[in-house]
Amino acid sequence: MNELSKRVAVAAVAIPIVLGLAYVGGWFVAVPLAVFAGWGAHEVYRLAAEKEIRPIQWVGISSAALFVLLGAWRPGFREFAPFALTLVMGAGVIAGLEAMRTRGPQGNPLSVAAVTVFGSIYSGLALAFLPMLLALPETQAWAVDTSDPLAPLFVVALPLAATWIGDASAYFAGTTWGKGRARLAPSISPNKSWVGFWANLVGGAVTAVAWLFLVQERLPALAEIGVLPFAAIGAILGLLAVTGDLLESVFKREAGVKDSGTLFPGHGGVLDRIDSLVFTIPASYGLLVLVATFT
Repeated sequence: MNELSKRVAVAAVAIPIVLGLAYVGGWFVAVPLAVFAGWGAHEVYRLAAEKEIRPIQWVGISSAALFVLLGAWRPGFREFAPFALTLVMGAGVIAGLEAMRTRGPQGNPLSVAAVTVFGSIYSGLALAFLPMLLALPETQAWAVDTSDPLAPLFVVALPLAATWIGDASAYFAGTTWGKGRARLAPSISPNKSWVGFWANLVGGAVTAVAWLFLVQERLPALAEIGVLPFAAIGAILGLLAVTGDLLESVFKREAGVKDSGTLFPGHGGVLDRIDSLVFTIPASYGLLVLVATFT
């Protein structure tokens, strides 16, 4: 199986699983997602350990899971934000105290505390926006029809489809037309080209526009916004997907590993699967709220 087929296969398997859990909703999606977030934080700490930094794993992993559970418990941003901020502050204080107690001055306590908190935010806070996305049709005034049980699925499908279709578009264009052309970030990811980068943005824009036409009957208020704003949203998601991919790549380069983990044989770890989504899921939430509020 070539790389493009592998990427398409991942999307073909992952999207139905995520949407299936999302359709059931509630804690049925929150609990597995919280476990997923905790495992992602663990992989961040695995990368840090390669550079002899040993984060306080129990603090970071539990905080990452709690972010997701808070997002399911308080899916409106105004209700979620105070709890999330308290969790960040609490994790920082506890991580600092534990680093002081267990690592001492010679054990990189500042790096330990910083990486502990970063890992929980990077994996957990980002994924907390998934249950919040599912609740958007119920928490936003522009969602005039909240009786459609499929409306939450369509909302959460936007970042998933834009991310994975944009990625497949980038790989296809990069391998077909990008060989021998300017590299996007040769010191971080030598195989990425500017051709693939622009294809990712175009793929994301086309996907977002197609998504708009699919949801216009279920969420008519969004349909009134128009095609161009959603093309821009898709392009932004494509840009953020590339950014997330490159960020995880530079982490792995620093650690000197090929994959963040081995949870998915042949496909790497959790971070290898969500590196783009940790940017595009929160961005989708914010962009949908903003564009419906200010247009």
